[in-house]
Amino acid sequence: MAWTVRLAAQAELDFVEILAWTVENFGESQVDICAETLTLAIEDLHDGPLLQGAQARGEIEPGIRTLHVARLGKNGRHFVVFRQTEDRGIDVLRLLHDGMDLARHIACRAP
Repeated sequence: MAWTVRLAAQAELDFVEILAWTVENFGESQVDICAETLTLAIEDLHDGPLLQGAQARGEIEPGIRTLHVARLGKNGRHFVVFRQTEDRGIDVLRLLHDGMDLARHIACRAP
């Protein structure tokens, strides 16, 4: 049975900002690739929080996990930051560049 994946408002905003930055810095030809890579990583979360490549990040906050988008032959420089909920759900809290200080950008008490 698939898990329910929900994007927090900040994660949706991150998605839009990542694509805008990609267009500005790499052009239209790269934006579709970037969008697909991010989307595939988010869609993979329907398999649950323990999928291959997901890591517990208790040093950031208890219950936080990350999934790097660069896997399965896809390149990327972002993390999907998420947590499991009690209702067999996954809340995607942020989409952050892997060069960022993740803890500084995650204030995720509520999605």
